[in-house]
Amino acid sequence: MSSLKLQKRLASSVMKCGRKKVWLDPNEASEISNANSRQNIKKLIKDGLIIKKPQTVHSRARCRKNREARRMGRHTGPGKRKGTANARMPEKVVWMRRMRVLRRLLKKYREDKKIDKHMYHELYVQSKGNIFKNKRVLMEHIHKKKSEAARAKALQEQADARRARSRATQERKAAKTAQKQALYMNIEEVAEES
Repeated sequence: MSSLKLQKRLASSVMKCGRKKVWLDPNEASEISNANSRQNIKKLIKDGLIIKKPQTVHSRARCRKNREARRMGRHTGPGKRKGTANARMPEKVVWMRRMRVLRRLLKKYREDKKIDKHMYHELYVQSKGNIFKNKRVLMEHIHKKKSEAARAKALQEQADARRARSRATQERKAAKTAQKQALYMNIEEVAEES
């Protein structure tokens, strides 16, 4: 049996694939060995004596299964870790993500008129100063501040109303006393004349 190295090379060139993907029919080896040109090889391919093997399967099923398990926290213990905690998830990246989340929330609240520009600036600086651990803490802080401000405003309004009421009563009393004094003065004048 002659070597079919040339035919394999020509077939791989004609079919545009690697040599290991070329299948030559072992029963028709003598006929294939006679083919020494690309044209002959094309004819053999057409007749089915030379075939391009199908692509080998590279399954990702195991990979998907492992990835799902890792998402649930499996296979990530101390024995599986190579780098430091900072190398695996840099502190800077965590910080940047947190800042972006908090700043986005502050911007949204300011645009929705939930907080004014003064409160926005105060909270912006505080979030940069690592006061708020996450979005929930910041939102709770905002709600608390707003409720405190509302309560202070209500108390101020009550105090103002109380002050206004007392001023009004004082004025009424003063007017009454002045009226009484004027009345007494009139009576005295009338008494003196008679």
